Amino acid sequence: MIRSMTGFGKTTANPGGRTVNVEIRTLNSKQLDVNTRIPATYREKEAEIRAEINRVLERGKIDFLITVESGEDANDFVINLPLARKYHSEIKMLADELGETTGNDIISNLLKMPDILKAGRDAPDESEWALVKNAVTEALALTDAFRSAEGELLGKDMSERIKLILELLLKIEPLESTRITNLRDRFQRNQDEFLEKTTKVDKFDENRFEQEIFWYLEKLDITEEKLRLRKHCDYFISTLHTNESSGRKLGFITQEIGREINTLGSKAYNAEIQMLVVQMKDELEKIKEQVSNVL
Repeated sequence: MIRSMTGFGKTTANPGGRTVNVEIRTLNSKQLDVNTRIPATYREKEAEIRAEINRVLERGKIDFLITVESGEDANDFVINLPLARKYHSEIKMLADELGETTGNDIISNLLKMPDILKAGRDAPDESEWALVKNAVTEALALTDAFRSAEGELLGKDMSERIKLILELLLKIEPLESTRITNLRDRFQRNQDEFLEKTTKVDKFDENRFEQEIFWYLEKLDITEEKLRLRKHCDYFISTLHTNESSGRKLGFITQEIGREINTLGSKAYNAEIQMLVVQMKDELEKIKEQVSNVL
């Protein structure tokens, strides 16, 4: 069954008396776009976390957040003094060169510089990281389950719309015979009017004219378009029930469905058929909106 790219998952771990929250939010995106916010304590594990996100979630705009609450050292940090002094020295040199003053807020500005504040705690030991990693795994599993549930709803909605397109296609068939008959009658009337206006001197090849009419009517035949449209719709439904990520494939199939529907409309020459085609297009556009959120 297909999965949505919209998902949410949140879990909690409690290593060493602290509360570590892991939260994941995902939205649709053509590519994998991962944005992480990880405390410095666990920053060295970011590559491992990203690899697991890529493996489980595959695609979408993903916001991954780890926060630490309570605990004696939750707000513990140290100032990177050597780096702060280096920044201060460089800023003063630049100010002197430009003839400017550093101002009274130089310290507060220094504290905002990259890597000035560091977590006071050391990197987590194996037992602590095992707890946090397990929370990350659970959050990913919850997010994936959320996506599966959303995907099931999307699949049902799109299946119903595909069925509606096929029902509209069935309504075209009884209109076809009338459509061809009306076209033949129109051609015959035009032919009769033309012959009345021609003189005996004028040369008119009636057989050739009839051949041209048959050729034109054959070009207006929509049998192949109807057959291909049914096949594309059946393929769409079968793709919905595969276990692999199929969002891109479904997008390609909708393009083919749209192409056949457009051809039906261009060949219709019948107001009732064109009304049915417009309804098909409307349903297909709604399907495309849903497909854009399928993994």
